[in-house]
Amino acid sequence: METKPVSVIEVPAFLNQAKVLWTDEERAELIDYVARNPESGDVIPGTGGVRKLRWSRAGAGKRGGARVVYFYYRSDTPIYMLLAYAKAASADMTPDQKR
Repeated sequence: METKPVSVIEVPAFLNQAKVLWTDEERAELIDYVARNPESGDVIPGTGGVRKLRWSRAGAGKRGGARVVYFYYRSDTPIYMLLAYAKAASADMTPDQKR
């Protein structure tokens, strides 16, 4: 049985960052994956439910690819795509970003 996808909202900061990292088709694959697997990312401690997910980039693979930060609470509320960045650009969220 296939899981019903959760609605996804891409905030402007995420969209701007995603344009640098992926094609529109690659971004659509990411959004579809997160919508169908909202608990796949690791919860970031101290954020109230924000999650971080590894996602591949062309030529970088999953480990050297990008990180996607999103908020998921439960299946009857939308997922908020918050940030996307290349792993090489930033290792972890700053305390200000966590707030």
